[in-house]
Amino acid sequence: MSVEFDIAETLDVKGASCPMPVVKTKSAIDDLSEGEVLEVLATDPGSMSDLDGWAAGTDGVEMLDQEEGDEVYKHYVRKTE
Repeated sequence: MSVEFDIAETLDVKGASCPMPVVKTKSAIDDLSEGEVLEVLATDPGSMSDLDGWAAGTDGVEMLDQEEGDEVYKHYVRKTE
């Protein structure tokens, strides 16, 4: 499945393990404007639940989609405020 979003920025956190994907995603999302989408590329399988949980518990962000690939996990997060 291929997701079509207007991606403002791509964050590459491949090779990083918990909690760095979440820490770096928060930092990158802070630099975006409202409505912009951040694509996060990770290799840590835990990033699927970590980033989803972070987005669910954080005001101002929305997890749009997550894709589990063979080696790379893709996350699409929108800044909502």
